[in-house]
Amino acid sequence: MRGDLMRLSTKGRYGLKAMFELALHYGEGPIPLNNIAESQNISEHYLEQLIATLRRKGLVKSVRGAQGGYMLARAPEEITVGEVIRPLEGSIAPSECVIDDETVSCDKEDVCVTKTVWKRIRDSINEVIDSITLQDMIDDHRNI
Repeated sequence: MRGDLMRLSTKGRYGLKAMFELALHYGEGPIPLNNIAESQNISEHYLEQLIATLRRKGLVKSVRGAQGGYMLARAPEEITVGEVIRPLEGSIAPSECVIDDETVSCDKEDVCVTKTVWKRIRDSINEVIDSITLQDMIDDHRNI
């Protein structure tokens, strides 16, 4: 088991911060990339890569021109944290043997006493990130 399977990289963390920033300004038109980068303290160059991935997944729209920038493709209450994190991070699993999108077999699979635990942890994580929307994050932020 790799020690870093459950840890989110900067891709996931910064991508979620960028989407949160876009959600905060939802309905105000396109937000320039440098504004997002500055507000969330993220390198603009790195943010470009993250936004490109999120745009390809249909979560973000881009608008060209002097008044251009980026905006959410759907309302904040329609986008879950899981939708943002998965394209940037891939599957989130506590062990390689329970990664969703890969068939990883183990010669001890039939007698493994921990695989069920790893599956339950994976399923719990997925349940949480799929139940929290960007709007929930905004609501939590406003209540701080």
